[in-house]
Amino acid sequence: MKSDILKQLLADRAAKRQVVMATDLASGQVPDRGQLLYPGETDGDDELLVAARRVMLADKSGIVETTDGRKVFLHVYNPPLRMLIVGAVHIAQPLSQMAMLAGYDVAIVDPRREFASADRFPGITLIDAWPDDGVDQFAPDRRTAIVTLTHDPKLDDPALIKVLRSDVFYIGCLGSNRTHGKRLERLGMEGFSEADFARIHGPIGLDIGGKSPAEIAVSIIAEITEALRRPKQAQAAE
Repeated sequence: MKSDILKQLLADRAAKRQVVMATDLASGQVPDRGQLLYPGETDGDDELLVAARRVMLADKSGIVETTDGRKVFLHVYNPPLRMLIVGAVHIAQPLSQMAMLAGYDVAIVDPRREFASADRFPGITLIDAWPDDGVDQFAPDRRTAIVTLTHDPKLDDPALIKVLRSDVFYIGCLGSNRTHGKRLERLGMEGFSEADFARIHGPIGLDIGGKSPAEIAVSIIAEITEALRRPKQAQAAE
């Protein structure tokens, strides 16, 4: 691998930037034929870019064959999946464990120490801060899912105001349609638009009829997975 490509890959990793390295497999000169693609940041229907977008969404490197007969290895360099849960409530207990099993680095932000305790959330990073400060500490990126669960505008809204100005791939909020409507009214008073509202999944989760905390957590994980793996379909379903 050329030193300039390695340097760029290291810089992208530090910046938590998604990148796919395309390497032509012909002639055995793999190290000298690298090309970096940024399908999450680049529009277009170039066949290599389309293929790179596909493997990036799948988190799975692989070989593709172009229409001119070239075989190209697409190596995915994705930052870790992360999830920030606002509110150490009952649903957060099964949700945090399911998210860890699904490959997410999980943190919970809640200033209420009686809720956010190691006994209730073993192995989970706990951020003892107000949610807006917790979002800053967590530093969300394009591979981050944000879930608000408290039902309390004093806790949920400050976090939403922060994350709506970020490029996280998923924002979900617990609450009924009526609760969500009031939430959007408050966010509108903060200057957010319909385009911002469209980013929020509310009420949160796929409609599978879940009632218990664990069942609701399943619906949330399912919706997050759809937003991650099938972003266009997830947006069309809103």
